Amino acid sequence: MGMIKQKVQNEINDQIQAEFQSAWLYLAYAAWFEEKNLEGFAHWMRMQWQEEQAHGMKFYNHMLSRGGTVELQALDKPVADAEESEEVFEKVLEHERYITKRIHSLYDLAKSEGDYPLQTLLHWFIDEQVEEENAERILERLKLIGDDNASLYMLDQELAGRSEEEDA
Repeated sequence: MGMIKQKVQNEINDQIQAEFQSAWLYLAYAAWFEEKNLEGFAHWMRMQWQEEQAHGMKFYNHMLSRGGTVELQALDKPVADAEESEEVFEKVLEHERYITKRIHSLYDLAKSEGDYPLQTLLHWFIDEQVEEENAERILERLKLIGDDNASLYMLDQELAGRSEEEDA
């Protein structure tokens, strides 16, 4: 298997950073929810944190398996400021849409550079991003709930039940 072209390698390194930055953001929101005693929401965010780390490692391992050079980049301090749960999920959804665009752009690059192994990896990510945007479902439910604390509590209990098996 030939070396990864420098342009592709640079973009994969940028994607590794983006995936770990996503993890960092989810962990910050987990803490935000913990502080509000919404353990179910915090659990959901921690599950996302773990998932994003795994995504970063998929790119990391792909690069190394192909003789590329992983260059880890600095992570920015995550900004987890919001007034309410609905706003958190609006920001999460916006972030996931940004990641989806990055994945699609990386796929376009892989196609134009004839990098078939990367295209194969990215097929998994393209499918995964459809699932990642499930934050939209939670956001819609939060909009329905409005200021109803009992319903918020019920949704919190439901999110507490998220398991790794469901995500697989």
